Amino acid sequence: MELIIIIPMIVILMVLFFYLGWWFNSRVGKKSIASAEERSKLIVQDAQKEANNLKREKLLEVKDEWYKKKVEFDAEVNQKRQKITNLEKQIQAREENSERKFDLVLKKEKDNRKLEKDLLELKTQLEQRTSEVQRLESEQNDRLEKISGLSSDEAKKMLMENMVQHAKQDAIQTIKEIQDRAKLEAKKEAQKIIVQAIQRTAADHSIETTVSVVQIQNDEMKGRIIGKEGRNIRAFEAATGVDVIVDDTPEAVILSSFDQFRREIARVSLERLIADGRIHPARIEEVVLKVTTELEEELIREGENTILQLNLHNMHPELVKHIGRMKYRSSYGQNLLQHSIEVAYLTGIMASEIGLDTTLAKRSGLLHDVGKTVDKNIEGPHALIGYDLTKKFKEHPIVINAVGSHHEDIEMEHPIAALVQAADAISGARPGARREPLEGYVKRLENLELLAKSFEGVAKTYAIQAGREIRVVVEQEKVDDIFAEKLAHDIASKIEEEMDYPGQIKVTVIREVRKIGYAK
Repeated sequence: MELIIIIPMIVILMVLFFYLGWWFNSRVGKKSIASAEERSKLIVQDAQKEANNLKREKLLEVKDEWYKKKVEFDAEVNQKRQKITNLEKQIQAREENSERKFDLVLKKEKDNRKLEKDLLELKTQLEQRTSEVQRLESEQNDRLEKISGLSSDEAKKMLMENMVQHAKQDAIQTIKEIQDRAKLEAKKEAQKIIVQAIQRTAADHSIETTVSVVQIQNDEMKGRIIGKEGRNIRAFEAATGVDVIVDDTPEAVILSSFDQFRREIARVSLERLIADGRIHPARIEEVVLKVTTELEEELIREGENTILQLNLHNMHPELVKHIGRMKYRSSYGQNLLQHSIEVAYLTGIMASEIGLDTTLAKRSGLLHDVGKTVDKNIEGPHALIGYDLTKKFKEHPIVINAVGSHHEDIEMEHPIAALVQAADAISGARPGARREPLEGYVKRLENLELLAKSFEGVAKTYAIQAGREIRVVVEQEKVDDIFAEKLAHDIASKIEEEMDYPGQIKVTVIREVRKIGYAK
């Protein structure tokens, strides 16, 4: 298009230039016309050259564009040809697979027809055999009826009864196994709860004694305590109910009484009389009365502090006073208040583990031995006395039942009662919780070892952990592994039947086999 435009333009320019030349020639002259003609020729030549160059450039551009389009077209054709080739290969592979599957289906159909034919033959044979078995069974039943004298219905009934009986026995056995497994799991869980409770309430224990020692400045004070013809000491013993022992013990006077509260009154009174220096019957009665009043008030404060310590509230003032009296009571040498506080904590912890009311549990544990603080003139078990006392002061029914049933004097009505009983046993059975004479302790260990040694096959016995475990070494020739387990159970059962002991005793049977060789 550019060439078509340029060439006319060139022609027009040539005409224009020619006209100008002619015009100039006519004006200037012949010389000018000649020079103009030469210049026009040059211009025409330059224009032709330029037109030829432009033509060549445009032809080259057109050829390049055409070549690019050809390359792109060839690449696209090759790509499509490759796709067509791949599709042809896939179609060919599918056709081959279809042919194989078709051959496989034909083979399976052939096999199925053969199998169907075999099954029909087997069915025919089975029907024949079934009819033969039924015939034989009928003949056998007839013979059995003739031999046993029972009809088929009677025999069926007898068989059913036997099967029902066997099923019942199996069911009973299964139920027993389930119950034993449940008991074992429950025991493990209970032991876990109890152990956790014990670990969290590791309270210190102190063994209570029946005497108190009052220190004096010198032995001359002993004479003043005794008084003229013993009147001071008699007045003191009458006022306090405590035995005063004045012997050769240097600078000490001994007060003896099973009643800890009376002994405490006597100790404080005697210390005040010695500090005051005035010791005569009238002064003794005055001091003892004053000390008794002060200690009665201290009992109330002690009870209130214990209730605050356990985070309990709304307890009758008389029960608070009885709780304070526990401080001056003991059971088997174990301080009653410390024991009751520990039982309260143990019961509360175990109750929280199984989702019961911890406040009622601690209240029940604290009051479980409150019957021991009542006047000794009242007859009856301390659990029932505590039951009446808590009922009198309108405690919660669960607490009342737990107090009365912790020694099984009445029936337990709530799980908390069982927890109180368990906590009471735990607290009392701890090592060092209750006093045991040395002779009785040694005798108990000896009896434990002798009892275990009385079984056949036992070689040696060792009582360890203060009698809470017995190690039994057996003769490996006489006792095998199975019998060792039975032996441990038998020894434990015999210990339960024949011995009295706190807590529990672990029986460990040891069977050791040693083989020796020598390298020479």
